[in-house]
Amino acid sequence: MTKLSLFDKSLLNLLQSNIPICSHPFAAMAKELNTNEQTVINRLRELKSAGYLRRIGTFFDSNRLGYQGTLIALSVEPSKIQQVAEVINTYPGATHNYEREGKFNLWFTLLTPTITQEEKILSEVRSLSGVNDMLRLKSNKKYKVNVQFKLQ
Repeated sequence: MTKLSLFDKSLLNLLQSNIPICSHPFAAMAKELNTNEQTVINRLRELKSAGYLRRIGTFFDSNRLGYQGTLIALSVEPSKIQQVAEVINTYPGATHNYEREGKFNLWFTLLTPTITQEEKILSEVRSLSGVNDMLRLKSNKKYKVNVQFKLQ
């Protein structure tokens, strides 16, 4: 993996919290970084290819949009974890799918607009081959953490 340059670190710092809302956000970022839009775009492509970036996007306030969040912990037979994770990843509201140590070895969050949709999805997940147990941990109050990785 390529070592990050000072420019890369500055670009990634800016990308984490200051993407301008305008018709040419990468041009605006380039101006702040004393370069040009194409350099920013090219470097972001390279950083994504090298595995430093998964995606560039925004976060929405899911509660305000009417979605409810639930943390799900599954106990899955070790030989079936990959298969179960792949099915979970097909659901549009499934996020943060992680394998963990212990009895409950696959965890994910699920955001749904209705309890009916949540029940349907969790019923399907519960019936997957290899799923032995499920914990449903509804969120009561959100404590939002603004995670930023300062690279310089």
